[in-house]
Amino acid sequence: MEIRFYNTLTHSAQTFTPLEPPNVYMYNCGPTVYDFAHIGNFRAFVFADVLRRFLELTGLRVQQVMNLTDVGHMTDDQLADGGGEDKMEAAARRLKEAKKSGKAEAGAIANPDDPYQVAEYFIGAFLEDARKLGLKIAGEYDKDPAKTHMPRATDHVGQMMKIILQLVENGHAYRASDGCVYFDVQSFPAYGKLSGNTLDKLRTGAGGRVLEQDQAVKKHPADFLLWKPDSGHIMKWDPGQWEAPWGVGYPGWHIECSAMALHVLSRLAGHRLDSIDIHTGGEDNIFPHHECEIAQTCGATGQPLFARFWMHTRFLLVDGQKMSKRKGNFYTVRDVLEGRVTGRPVDPAVLRLELLRSHYRSNMNFTVKGLEDSARAVQKIRQLGAGGTPQEQAVVRQRARENPLDLTHPVLRDFAAALADDLNVSAALAAVFTWLGGAHADRVEDQAVMDKIDSVLAVTGLPAPGAAGLGPAATGQGSEPSDAPDAAGAEAERRCRELDAARQAKDFATADRLRKELQDLGYEVMTTKAGTTARKRLA
Repeated sequence: MEIRFYNTLTHSAQTFTPLEPPNVYMYNCGPTVYDFAHIGNFRAFVFADVLRRFLELTGLRVQQVMNLTDVGHMTDDQLADGGGEDKMEAAARRLKEAKKSGKAEAGAIANPDDPYQVAEYFIGAFLEDARKLGLKIAGEYDKDPAKTHMPRATDHVGQMMKIILQLVENGHAYRASDGCVYFDVQSFPAYGKLSGNTLDKLRTGAGGRVLEQDQAVKKHPADFLLWKPDSGHIMKWDPGQWEAPWGVGYPGWHIECSAMALHVLSRLAGHRLDSIDIHTGGEDNIFPHHECEIAQTCGATGQPLFARFWMHTRFLLVDGQKMSKRKGNFYTVRDVLEGRVTGRPVDPAVLRLELLRSHYRSNMNFTVKGLEDSARAVQKIRQLGAGGTPQEQAVVRQRARENPLDLTHPVLRDFAAALADDLNVSAALAAVFTWLGGAHADRVEDQAVMDKIDSVLAVTGLPAPGAAGLGPAATGQGSEPSDAPDAAGAEAERRCRELDAARQAKDFATADRLRKELQDLGYEVMTTKAGTTARKRLA
């Protein structure tokens, strides 16, 4: 199967083949852990998860790394240097004020002045949200830097320093009169290829990205920060331990991803990597972040390419407008799941499907109606295996696992072919719902088809909020549904059986009462020839 993805670097669709098949080395820009991640962030994270799952569907083995930024990301990140203050410093100040006023947000952090505690708290929140939405990478998190697929910037300052030293040695970086170490963009002719920015445009400050005062310090106003001496920063390191005389301070934002991508993916590969297969992020990362990553990585390694494919998601809008706390349309994952957007809790699978169903290179418009549409879609997908008792369903699932299908099956062939065309999820979903609307004679084959489809979509096994026990969303181990119902599910199943018994006895008043009780408890109730089933309302 030919796989074609749009490559931001070449501004064209290209055939994708891994550097070292069947292995794929992929790096995703992750969250800065100073606050709860919002649904726009998670659109990019869910996209990366679907991309990984699709590549695995085709038989490739994906080594995925996503960073956790806990130092060096500045509040004015539209500037190549990142002006303003470190986002972790801003978060510490905000949380300290919140703790004084008794706000719940800061209650779980013993000392908001400690940025490491702040980072730990928001890393935990991010992982919780990521697992609820079925991100496989969250299941691979490990606090040990020698084992994790989700590295923290503060654990990899040594790797950053090695790259900075190499850049200075190679003539790509210099120490300026302000004591900072900058990358010399004029030393790298390809600078601007990813974003389309030219050095002339940047010299004149096009887009407000260059500060006038920089011109007195730097060789070129677009030169970007690699190391900043600052003994007053709340998180700081002594570069002397790496034999660099630059003063106690902290690394620039961009150098973090270069260091962590190459270091962690090289560890996973078992040998040194100077180039990787895929790098993803949101479109706001293209410039300056990813442009700077390319320059400094290639400048250090001497290779013409850092990532062979750059893939970027477009922005998420809310009701046609940019998300803004001021406008009151800024939503985190937990805002949606806990019902602060729709007025009632939302199944994580519904939010996941809503975030993935628009093409990643198109702006997504998040609306309550969209959530309702996704809820109906998830319900339709889950109805495929709804007939019969839980025990009968478990038997069907087990037989499907014992008889898996490959991509030559007509439904799976169409599903995979759509995804192979630049991850066209809309066309892939169209193939799924065309199949769901057709005749179904073999439950085991149907389940085997859905198992493959859901290995990418990951919506059938994500439990509703408040589900008892540790399901896949809590463990991060994928989307396979549990064969054992939770306590609430068992009670709903009991009432369904009573409803069927009442109907068989022609006691329709009791059947109607039981149906209404289930509906009042938030269930959608369906009665077919196979009996009555109840599923939690999704949104």
